Amino acid sequence: MSDVALVEKLVVKHQDLKKEIAKVIVGQDVVVDQILLSVFSGGHSLLVGVPGLAKTLMVNTISQALGLDFKRIQFTPDLMPSDILGAEILDENRTFKFIKGPVFSNIVLADEINRTPPKTQAALLEAMQERSVTVAGHNYKLANPYFVLATQNPIEQEGTYPLPEAQLDRFMFSILLEYPSFQEEVDVVKNTTSDKSQQINALFSAEEIVEIQQLIRRIPVADNVVEYAVRLVGKTRPDSAEAPEFVKNYLDWGAGPRASQNLILAAKSHAAVNGKFSPDIEDVQAVAIGILRHRIIKNYKAEAEGISEEKIIRDLF
Repeated sequence: MSDVALVEKLVVKHQDLKKEIAKVIVGQDVVVDQILLSVFSGGHSLLVGVPGLAKTLMVNTISQALGLDFKRIQFTPDLMPSDILGAEILDENRTFKFIKGPVFSNIVLADEINRTPPKTQAALLEAMQERSVTVAGHNYKLANPYFVLATQNPIEQEGTYPLPEAQLDRFMFSILLEYPSFQEEVDVVKNTTSDKSQQINALFSAEEIVEIQQLIRRIPVADNVVEYAVRLVGKTRPDSAEAPEFVKNYLDWGAGPRASQNLILAAKSHAAVNGKFSPDIEDVQAVAIGILRHRIIKNYKAEAEGISEEKIIRDLF
């Protein structure tokens, strides 16, 4: 099948996928869109939202609809790296045997990742970046596709370990979950307090997801779009000659080259699911907030004046 036909097929299947997810998840269209763009691009996502906004249910539903394995890890202050990666044990024949941890799955939900100490957070780093795990000198490859979706609770700050910038940079998207609207919350309450249960059908397989990820990488991009993405990221750096005055006033640090790479990959995915065969500047702008939000660091002045990351990014367009 040609790439053109594959893109046209993806558009149809993406619409079906959203309908399937909507059987269980009410609203949250932007969140679902960004998670799917992340999966199709082969990236990871960080979900930031207060408890009770159906983060776990959403990931579980999406993994079922994509036909992928799903594991959930609840991060706690006493969680050890071996609890997520796995460990070697001595079996009845007195030989060492590796027992795989929950990180060996297609989709891993790292719940409340800021609740666990840096040693355990770092254990996920190799898995996220290299798609492999090293235990006792042995290297184990992870399943393909592999996708980490971490959640952070923005309310409680006591007893938490904020993710370092190097690890935040590993996440393609930072996705903000808002409270549902009045009507959406009415629908949620009706759906969850009755005895009806929805059956989610798997519309994809792991092999098809890998094919889509390869298709996304084959999509051509015009030089002016790549240059726009790189220039956009360059403007976030306060010490850059291209940085506008408000960036120098409100930001301490800007985004690195990984942001430019992710902007183009996500723009390709955004174009493909909307039936376009090559991304344009509008596709880059459509994904820019989710990709740059966690990669720019505001200074005290921005905090004091209530300037949000989203406003700074929009002003760069």
